[in-house]
Amino acid sequence: MKPNGKMMQIEKIQSDQEELAIIVRSQFHQEGIKFVTPDDSIIQMGYMSYEKGKEIQAHVHKPFRRETYGTQEVLFVKKGKVQVDFFSTEKEHVSSKILEKNDWLVLLAGGHSFKVLEDVQMIEVKNGPYAGDQDKTRF
Repeated sequence: MKPNGKMMQIEKIQSDQEELAIIVRSQFHQEGIKFVTPDDSIIQMGYMSYEKGKEIQAHVHKPFRRETYGTQEVLFVKKGKVQVDFFSTEKEHVSSKILEKNDWLVLLAGGHSFKVLEDVQMIEVKNGPYAGDQDKTRF
C-alpha cells in the first residue's frame, strides 16, 4: 500500500535481491507501451495503451534460438478473488497478496500457493513445453 492508503498499481514481490513476482493491478494505466518484466525474464509481459487511429506496423518475428531454464507464469484474474502466498527459492514464506478481478500476476521465481477466497476464474500462460510433474516440487 502507498502511504495514503491507495493500492500501488504495480507491486514487486522480492526475497532479498531476487524478484519473485510482479502484480499489475486492474487500475494500472499508462500511455504507450510499458514492459513490466525484466529484459532477461523467460516470460515478457507488456501493457499497451494507444488512442484510436494508432497503427502498429505489420511485422513477423524472426526465428531466434532462445535457451531457457525454469518456468515463469502469467495469471489473469478474470473473475473473483484469490490469495497468493509467495515463497523464496528456499521455500520460506515471504508475503501474501490478494488478487481481484482484472489483476495480473507474473510469477518469476520462488514458490507460490493459492487460496480461493471467492469463486475465481483465472487464465494462465507459461513457457513450454509442458513437463507434467517433472516441473514441480510440492511442499
